[in-house]
Amino acid sequence: MFKPFVAAIVTSVALGSAFAQEAPDAFVKTLSNDVVDAVKADKAIQAGDIGKINALVDTKVMPHVNFERMTSRAVGEQRWQGASADQKTKLQAEFKTLLVRSYAGALREVKPATTVALKPFRGSATDKEVEVQTEVRGAGQPVALNYRLENAAGGWKIYDVNVGGFWLVSNYTKQFSPILQSGGVDGLLAKLAELNKSGVKS
Repeated sequence: MFKPFVAAIVTSVALGSAFAQEAPDAFVKTLSNDVVDAVKADKAIQAGDIGKINALVDTKVMPHVNFERMTSRAVGEQRWQGASADQKTKLQAEFKTLLVRSYAGALREVKPATTVALKPFRGSATDKEVEVQTEVRGAGQPVALNYRLENAAGGWKIYDVNVGGFWLVSNYTKQFSPILQSGGVDGLLAKLAELNKSGVKS
């Protein structure tokens, strides 16, 4: 199945500085091709090597993701605003680890025939926020993979991803909400740390 793989794209793509000057759909096309090529070429990543995936994310992906915005939306703006600076730093670190661990195994789904096709772009390169739609093709049914991007200083930045009709941030908001209601931010941090330590997929 491609669904877990396409969710992993945001945590496994090799990006270049030239993307900053590209139109959003061209940015996503280049990003997607680089993801597929990078995974096909690295057996350790395909095997779910957390160290290699983390290194790739830290050096190539994070500069092109507004991860603070992604985390704040997953936690909820009210909870985020009420969190201390230390809590915000820890939330981003634990959330990143959760995403990497959750989708590391999905990279095994990349096959030689895997390709990513752009759907017609309906926005403008001058928009502050856009959605770019793509489709992952290969063995089995194609899977929709859409990106929400913001036009920030330094180029386009990802702040959400939709896999097969489900937005990543919204899914985590639903999972985090009951934990936050019962234990607050510290309760969520403890739960995330527990999941990450055990390696359990969320």
